[in-house]
Amino acid sequence: MKKLVNVVAAIIENDQQEILCALRSPVMSLPNMWEFPGGKVEVNEDIYSALEREIAEELDCKIETIKEVFNDNTHEYDTFIINLISIKCNVIEGVPAPSEHSKLVWLKRDNLSSLKWAPADIPAVEQLISEV
Repeated sequence: MKKLVNVVAAIIENDQQEILCALRSPVMSLPNMWEFPGGKVEVNEDIYSALEREIAEELDCKIETIKEVFNDNTHEYDTFIINLISIKCNVIEGVPAPSEHSKLVWLKRDNLSSLKWAPADIPAVEQLISEV
């Protein structure tokens, strides 16, 4: 049986109504695909704490989560199953900078579909685009 991995992702929007998109590095699984930044939920950790920790580690900034789940999607890859929970957030301290990702870009909702997204992120992307 495939392992189920619980992952949280930050949908970070700036003052220009642009969404932060992160390019997975060539050494990561799903290399060179775009995703919303985040990571695995640790044992005994709630999704909001996990997301704040992951963004501090990955982007060297502090976020504030909006206390509701934006999108909850389960996707089966070849070797594992991911339950990806996307949560809207605001940066409250610092400027997002990539440490694990190859690059970060800010895009308007209309342009999100121009990127090659990791399959698990696509439902959240589609939901963001349809919000306009």
